[in-house]
Amino acid sequence: MYQASKKALVSSFILALLPLSASALEYRSVAVPKAILYDAPSSAAKKILLLSQYYPVEVIVNLGDWVKVRDAQGSISWMEAKQLSKQRTVMVNINHAEIRLAADANATLLATPEKDVVLEVVDIKLNNGWLKVKHRDGVTGYILISSTWGSD
Repeated sequence: MYQASKKALVSSFILALLPLSASALEYRSVAVPKAILYDAPSSAAKKILLLSQYYPVEVIVNLGDWVKVRDAQGSISWMEAKQLSKQRTVMVNINHAEIRLAADANATLLATPEKDVVLEVVDIKLNNGWLKVKHRDGVTGYILISSTWGSD
């Protein structure tokens, strides 16, 4: 009886840990000017889509040379790992997003990037729901994380 309850306890412990490990999201950005996405982990597979440089993707499975990714529209495909960078970017996912001077809704408004604009992440650490980003035109400030896709 002790052995059976010990096994049940160990199984419960392992199951309790699974959601923690599965919830860790990994985001990367496209490192090359045009990245090809495939329907399988092979260059002989069907080509599905091209992604532009700096586009953020979520890594779902890493097989070494090939990575299964999810894009901002939720599509899942495969790409060569060498086409990805650890540089973090996010994509604006709403109309009328705002980049502010400080992590505060009352701070000076610096820019209003359009939906689907890619922003470089300057500091991955959130500040009360705000993320420090840089626009390609040089504007650096804070955007609400809820206004972006591609960050934890």
